[in-house]
Parts: sequence; C-alpha cells; structure tokens
Amino acid sequence: MTPVTRMEIIASSAELAKILASLDQVGVPSYTVVRNVVGKGQQGQVTDDLVMSMLDNVYVIAFFPPDLTQRVTEVVRPILNKFGGICYLSDATEIRSTLRVAST
Repeated sequence: MTPVTRMEIIASSAELAKILASLDQVGVPSYTVVRNVVGKGQQGQVTDDLVMSMLDNVYVIAFFPPDLTQRVTEVVRPILNKFGGICYLSDATEIRSTLRVAST
C-alpha cells in the first residue's frame, strides 16, 4: 500500500485545457476527466439542459505522490481563483495487487 494525495476539481469545461496543462507541468502522472457534471453548489444549481457545452462543468480526479501536493496547489489555485471552480485534496492509499502468477 502506498500513500497518495487525492485531488478532486469541479470547474467549467472552458478551463479544462488550462487545468490539465498545469497538472502535466508539475508531473501529475495520471488523471481522469468526467464531463457534463451537474449538481448544486455555492453558485447555485447546474443542470444538464444547457444548449452550449462550453458552460458544462467537468470533474477531474487525480492521485499523485504527496511530495507533489505543494506544486500542484501552486499551479491549480490561480486558475480556479481566476476562472472559478473548486478543488479538494485529501489523503488516500493506493492498493495494488501484489499477487504474481506462478510460472510453470
């Protein structure tokens, strides 16, 4: 088991390229993007009945080594402060199977 930092971002899809570029810039090894995210937050309710997909929200989730946390925060915070969005960081544990197939 390996300790990792879990990062979750909900932001406008118009800012997705900037967010992903910043994650790549600091060496986040992988991330997942979920498009067309709906829900309710401080800015009110976001529905999926919008004609323009540029107004949709996206959900970005990434797991990375804890030593990258400060660098990730430094590049993501200015984007979210300028364009809106929310980011949550939490501690997590990565579990990988240690089972190996026996060769015959």
